[in-house]
Amino acid sequence: MSTTEQRRGKNVPTISTVLPTGEIIETIFDPDKQITRFVVWSDGASHFLDDLTISDDRCLVPYSPSNNLIQTGVLLLPSEPEEYGSEETLLKTIRSYLHRYVDVDPLFEQITSYYILLSWVYDGFNELPYLRVRGEPGSGKTRFLQIVGSLCYKPIFASGASSISPIFRILDATKGTLVIDESDFRMSDEKAEMVKILNNGNVKGFPVLRSEVIAVTKEVNPRAFHVFGPKIVATRGPFQDRALESRFLSETMGHRRLREDIPINLPDSYKEEALHLRNQLLLFRFRTLNLRLPLPELVDRSIEPRLNQIFVPLLSIIQDPSARKELAELARSYSEEMVSARGQEVEADVLGIIQNLWKSTDEPVSVKSIAAAFVERHGSEYERSITPKWIGHIIRNKLGLRTLKTHGVFIIPTSEKAKLDRLFERYGIPPCTTSQSPEVHPPASSPPENIPLDT
Repeated sequence: MSTTEQRRGKNVPTISTVLPTGEIIETIFDPDKQITRFVVWSDGASHFLDDLTISDDRCLVPYSPSNNLIQTGVLLLPSEPEEYGSEETLLKTIRSYLHRYVDVDPLFEQITSYYILLSWVYDGFNELPYLRVRGEPGSGKTRFLQIVGSLCYKPIFASGASSISPIFRILDATKGTLVIDESDFRMSDEKAEMVKILNNGNVKGFPVLRSEVIAVTKEVNPRAFHVFGPKIVATRGPFQDRALESRFLSETMGHRRLREDIPINLPDSYKEEALHLRNQLLLFRFRTLNLRLPLPELVDRSIEPRLNQIFVPLLSIIQDPSARKELAELARSYSEEMVSARGQEVEADVLGIIQNLWKSTDEPVSVKSIAAAFVERHGSEYERSITPKWIGHIIRNKLGLRTLKTHGVFIIPTSEKAKLDRLFERYGIPPCTTSQSPEVHPPASSPPENIPLDT
């Protein structure tokens, strides 16, 4: 085997990595000279390399400048580290760039600025939020993706992808920021695959498993694709999955007239501005990667645990106390909205009935009595037949409460009261007093005629 073949065999194309010794390796691309190379950060200084030998059988090489991802702008890279002065100055420059080209609420503009910083040091965190804009066509969603995405760490513009398969591979190879318009995925199977990426991609250590077949042996070879990382998404509406929906920091677009100073058509100069900002953000990554970590003292026990997961990383990036306070207030507002949304669900109606029936007795409450009281209070609101079996399904499978069968009747045992107290809190049901709600009388010895005796 020739020396060239031997060298080719040990070359490992690499976008970026952090070595065990602490050096940070990043691929940069010079669009004028059409070359790629490594910039290495070590001991507080950077230097450039064409490749990096790790061992006798492994040599890291940058992706080729002719790589289709780089040439088409699907993957954007910095061209060199560039001084930015102070972090405050960098943030002002980012926010000024955003304000020049996109029209969003000032608070969301500020959140977006910090999210861009977070994307450049995200590998120091175990959980991440997603950034999302919602709106109808023409509301500015695509502009937001273009402008914000161009500043994030290794942005991958996946909008318009013909299939989902390349996205798994690009994310796994680059470990960058996914920038995607969800409406581009119209087929149900593609949307399901995208939901897998979004469901698994905000927590470190949950890759997506996909089957691949070895061409020669025809053996099935399952492979784990790492999808953890920042994501910027545009959608027309909310996701049906409440757990997925809670991962997003969102802004609704198109609810006000576009600012007069926003250009209708983007000038070519925005790309050059974005490149210089990516260069400055590259230096920000080098200087702060090992210093920006989640701060446990920023956890707010009064809000939803999921919201703490998505807000604490962003709060940990913020150095300005007033900005941190403003974002913490937003987290509490999100928590109130989540509790309010749960309060509109059938589970909340069932819990309200259980609370009413249990408020004046320590005896277990039967599923039949809950169903009868539910018919009395909410029967006219539902088109379906309300049966004890359906109510029992909600109690057991939706609320996670245990039921026991005694003397031929299903009951909620008193041992579940601790769970119920937590559920009342989660669904925004206040402690019950006789003045808060009308008394719901338990049924007589025989239930109403429209409730079959099926539990």
